[in-house]
Amino acid sequence: MHEVSGTVTGIFIAILVAMIASLALEEKLHAKKSMITGFFAMISLVLGTVFHVLPFGGEHESGVTLALPGGHEVHMPIYIPAIDWEVIAIIFGAGLFIDVVSRSGIFSWTAIRLTKMSGGDPRRLLIYYSLLTVLFSAVLNNVAAMIIVGSLTAVSLSKLERKDLMLGFLLAEGLLTNIGGLLTLISSVPNIILGNLGGISFIKFFVVASPYVVVATVVTVAMAVRIFKIPSLASEEERAAARELVASFDETDGIESRRFFALSWFLLAGFILTIATTSFLPYVEQLGMGFVAVSFAIIALIRYKHEVDKSYAGVDWDLLAFFTFLFVVINVMEHALVLDLIGKGIASMIAWGDVPGGSALLWSSSLASSVTDNVPLAAVMGKILVAQPDAPDFLWWATIFGTNLGGNFTPIGSASTVVAVAVIHKHGLRLSFGQFVVKALPFAIAHLVLATAYVLLIVR
Repeated sequence: MHEVSGTVTGIFIAILVAMIASLALEEKLHAKKSMITGFFAMISLVLGTVFHVLPFGGEHESGVTLALPGGHEVHMPIYIPAIDWEVIAIIFGAGLFIDVVSRSGIFSWTAIRLTKMSGGDPRRLLIYYSLLTVLFSAVLNNVAAMIIVGSLTAVSLSKLERKDLMLGFLLAEGLLTNIGGLLTLISSVPNIILGNLGGISFIKFFVVASPYVVVATVVTVAMAVRIFKIPSLASEEERAAARELVASFDETDGIESRRFFALSWFLLAGFILTIATTSFLPYVEQLGMGFVAVSFAIIALIRYKHEVDKSYAGVDWDLLAFFTFLFVVINVMEHALVLDLIGKGIASMIAWGDVPGGSALLWSSSLASSVTDNVPLAAVMGKILVAQPDAPDFLWWATIFGTNLGGNFTPIGSASTVVAVAVIHKHGLRLSFGQFVVKALPFAIAHLVLATAYVLLIVR
């Protein structure tokens, strides 16, 4: 910990607020998200240097020196360690992998099969994809889950000629990734941090969190049906017409090579299994999920080794740049003690008593995580709770639920909601920062009300 004056911290709070406001006015500014966050990353780094906030040191005053095993040292610019390269690698690798294996036709095949199972009923299709989203989010990284489910959804709705429902489907799926991310201890990084600090086992985490996830999923689907007006086929004539339409779909249309189709299923199963078990696999555990995602992308690219540039062109570089710059901004905020200030405010709420303190902890941590990276926030919150003498278990759960669910308030609150918005834009749909907040707000409030009641009335 280093000394930072309150004035300097206030300046960086103003920068953070200005960045969020600029993202909200993205369309009026006619600027991409990556450009906005890049601009504020530049300002944050310059002012962080001017006010001696950043931890320059070592032999090279121009950056940081990292000590490695064996006495070796690596010098790099100050902003390089600020970036969560694991998340960048997962987004890059998973996106590239999905783009390559989708050429085999497995996603169109799966989407058509699900569409046929639904009988062409949009409401039933939403239920299927919602359950798939929660399941994938529980066993995969949320970003990978959103990329896969988003791709399937686009195919299904295009086939049904119901692209008008795509915004509602994709937004509901983006919100459900954060619900599904609560299901297990390894579903998200905040779960791992807070679970380990709070001494919560894998089994206990699942037992406590699963009832909430089930109820929240049902509520989310019900709200999505109502808010986005997802219709159900009411008359026998409509159902007959839908059955006739889906019966005409041929899931084998997009399959050019049976061999590559079979290989893609094998690779997808391996990708899901390896991502889900990364924390248990020897050697792979140390390399991380980002390595797994990029490795599977490279293996899949062997099929198109002579035209890899076409797959590279399909990567969402704007999304990667957005995350890169956002990590830099949040890291500077951490050094400027903005997150520490948030943590101190939350710590004071704990002293209010069990019910008011727990409620305030859950809602404030959720609001804080909606505008900052929830990983360093979870670490700060965990340290605060560890320092509290005899902190009851439900305070840990209030923090876990808050840091996860805060991602549903804004499109920058979690990586998966950022990806959901990117998928929405990819299909030519308009959804600004402000529009996301307006549409997601009822869901986010419902999720937090449910979480507050669950944590204080049942877990407690």
